Amino acid sequence: MSTLYANAHVVTLDDARSEHAGGWLLVEDGFVRDVGAGAEPESDERVDLGGKVVTPGLVNTHHHLYQTLTRARAQEADLFSWLRELYPVWARVDAEAEYAAARTGLAELALSGCTTVFDHHYVFPRGRAGLVEAEVQAARELGVRIVASRGSMDLGESDGGLPPDELVEDLDAVLADTERLAGELHEQGPGARVQLAVAPCSPFSVTGQLMEESAALARRLGLPLHTHLAETVEEDAYCRELYGCSPVEYLERLGWLAGDVWCAHCVHLRDDEIRRFGETGTGVAHCPTSNLRLGAGVARVRDLLDANVRVGLGVDGSASNERSDLFFEVKQALLVARGRGGPGAMTVRDALALGARGGAAVLGRDDIGSLEQGKCADFAVWRVDGLELGGAEDLVAGLVFSAPHRVDRLVVGGEDVVRDGHLVRADEDEIAREHRREATRFTA
Repeated sequence: MSTLYANAHVVTLDDARSEHAGGWLLVEDGFVRDVGAGAEPESDERVDLGGKVVTPGLVNTHHHLYQTLTRARAQEADLFSWLRELYPVWARVDAEAEYAAARTGLAELALSGCTTVFDHHYVFPRGRAGLVEAEVQAARELGVRIVASRGSMDLGESDGGLPPDELVEDLDAVLADTERLAGELHEQGPGARVQLAVAPCSPFSVTGQLMEESAALARRLGLPLHTHLAETVEEDAYCRELYGCSPVEYLERLGWLAGDVWCAHCVHLRDDEIRRFGETGTGVAHCPTSNLRLGAGVARVRDLLDANVRVGLGVDGSASNERSDLFFEVKQALLVARGRGGPGAMTVRDALALGARGGAAVLGRDDIGSLEQGKCADFAVWRVDGLELGGAEDLVAGLVFSAPHRVDRLVVGGEDVVRDGHLVRADEDEIAREHRREATRFTA
């Protein structure tokens, strides 16, 4: 069965940044068979998009889905204070709460044009099982792709770490559970719907031994690696006091600067550290709203891109960015880059590329992120007849500058996930009701 999506402004984000006004997209068996403008190819079905804009599906490179349960807390706190307030609350999470939280976060992301989500889950209270499986179930039900992670923390307060001792785990148990999940969940090859990453939490919550052994396990299993890094000045001071070096130097010492690694935030990097990221192929998940919310600063994205660093966008957790809207992060990335480096620091289409093909590169996926022959049919369709687009000659620029927007249609692997601005496979009101019920368990 082939479907032709016709009469649209198609933004491909291919290497040439091709765009097709009055264009079309031909989809077959979940993949893009062709894209172009002019004479339309034959197809089994034709969908007229009425002049709407089509972009590749957005790719979220850093999130904590469970945090939808604890929004708008620690409102004036920096990162460390925020974590200390919330760790004891997060210690209550179980599979039922995780499922409700994941459905909410994934639904928000889908409605913002996001087709692939990486989630960094690192809170595993003792005696609680099925947390990663719960969010994978939610993703499968909604129809989005997910790169889940088996995160970890083994450096508690009593040993000089930040998390409470009740939330740290045994190193061998972490590694065994990671290998189990990889065997049960991880898919390979083009079009993979569920994948797994290995993701120790951060330099201030994980021992060097767990970082090294996690890397060895991931490389043996062919899984990518992820962690938080260089988010705040407090983290820099912590690493210098505990390890005698900067966070980036510490990561390199552990063998973690490499092409199979990406790090969240990377706000506080020196020039030489940016160069090392480029030289080693280490990626970055840029989370502008979260960094602003916690007063952490603004990452040097223009400098990272100029150093050939892979950069994607992340909404980060919903307790430090209360809106899981990746298209809004495209706008935020554009604005903070210009706030740091002037109006020429980033173009609209540069920002959009960060949200799609940049994210795909960060996750090591060459089958998503752009609309090209042979790639996954993952795309978003955006209305252009709203009040906010009136007078916008450049529709793509108009969309980005006036974000956020609710996506009109979202297609993942050739299948509708959102249609006419509503979820296809789930009821948004029911998700919200169940989430609110679960969230009451996390009130103080």
